[in-house]
Amino acid sequence: MNSVLVPLPIVIPLFAAALTIIFGRFLLVQRVLALTALASTVGVSIALLVQADRHDVVKMDAGGWAAPLGITYVVDRLSGIMLVTSSLMLLVVLIYAIGQHGVEDHHVGFEPIYLVLAAGVSASFITGDMFNLFVAFEMMLAASYVLLTLGGRADQVRSGMTYVVISLVASALFITALALLYASTGTVNMADLAERIPELSPNVRTGFSLLLILVFGIKAGLFPLFFWLPDSYPTAPGPVTAIFAGLLTKVGVYAIIRTQTLMFPPESQQGTMLLIIGGLTMVVGVLGALAQDDLKRLLSFHIVGQIGYMIFGLGLFTVAGISAVVFYIVQTILVKTNLFLVAGLIDRHFGTSRISRVGGVVRSAPVIAVMFAVPALSLAGLPPSSGFAGKFALIGAGVGSREWTIVTVALVVSLLTLFSMTKIWAGVFWGEAESATPRDEGWTRGGPSLMVFATGVTVALSIAYVVFAGSIYELAERAGHDLMHPAAYIEAVLGGGN
Repeated sequence: MNSVLVPLPIVIPLFAAALTIIFGRFLLVQRVLALTALASTVGVSIALLVQADRHDVVKMDAGGWAAPLGITYVVDRLSGIMLVTSSLMLLVVLIYAIGQHGVEDHHVGFEPIYLVLAAGVSASFITGDMFNLFVAFEMMLAASYVLLTLGGRADQVRSGMTYVVISLVASALFITALALLYASTGTVNMADLAERIPELSPNVRTGFSLLLILVFGIKAGLFPLFFWLPDSYPTAPGPVTAIFAGLLTKVGVYAIIRTQTLMFPPESQQGTMLLIIGGLTMVVGVLGALAQDDLKRLLSFHIVGQIGYMIFGLGLFTVAGISAVVFYIVQTILVKTNLFLVAGLIDRHFGTSRISRVGGVVRSAPVIAVMFAVPALSLAGLPPSSGFAGKFALIGAGVGSREWTIVTVALVVSLLTLFSMTKIWAGVFWGEAESATPRDEGWTRGGPSLMVFATGVTVALSIAYVVFAGSIYELAERAGHDLMHPAAYIEAVLGGGN
């Protein structure tokens, strides 16, 4: 099905970004434009998801040029799910940033750059062309370079440089992979590549599969390519850290899922290797978290660990495994964004995020304690949280595939995650502060109330995810079936144009 709505999640934020530059001297106008643009993107994304669920695939050929020669934008169930989730989180975090009073209102370029980031994220999800995926990544990453270093502190710039260098290496590998793909197949359209890559020799197919896993693995933070992440994210401003933690690594995971399931035949899919990488990523992430004293750095290591669960589900290459990944990735985006927003509240409340220096949050700010408890239980996978439903689905898929080793690793890592969350709960919320004392920030007035409201929205979404888990999993299951049987996607994109 063709739809004019398909490019709007890219066009709306970019157009709004241009307008916010024009009105750079008027902060209120910038805020209204940005909030309106992201709210509109949420509405369009929901409409696209409904259309994709009804018609399997929705597309638009840019300029009327049919694939594989033209540029095609495609929304299937996975793209729709990711669009809705990402646009919601971008809107909520912008509200949080407006309430924080520090980053957003001190930098005239915050709204334009943030909207460019939103456009890059949307473009990554809906492009049907590998070169445009590269462009979307670069748009997203260029914006993230600026957001990471807002404030200009020495530690921000140093960590930002690490992020920039690693991202440039990944980008160089990506463009090299595209050149080799084009030289071998004569196309960079994903649907067309799905028909042409099987014609290549097995060794060449395997080489391309491994190269793309390497490229997107750097961006996703897979073992052993994750080392940049725990150093880069904690130094950024609170809202920036929250949106990076919730979304950016998941874009890399999305790219791995899309390319591995669509473009490569079953005999070229790297199931065993992905299971090993997933297991190691889980273990390294949780062990790194256990060794941390800073709350944001601890949560950054947990980003790595949760990525491991997603790769575990993908490595099964079954409908059950992929469905569980789709369900789990949305839950993780909600929970991770929520936890980093809470970490920002604690940092503002005490002036530090070091676990050993803060304490007694239950007594001084009970609302924060409640908003931490819900996502913490979910991250650990305790029933009846959304995290339990996601991990239960992943474990069930692993048991169904008789992958006992990775199932055992996933269960042990889940227990260690619970221990890590208990460490935070006991130290930050019930313990006594060593040096930091709560500030009188007026938590029911002005800026902080917007921060609390935005964080509360993510908590409410996490709870709603549990309430509607059955319906959401059915949608994820349909998405998983589409990914494992991509004929409808290929036919919708290529049609008679091939």
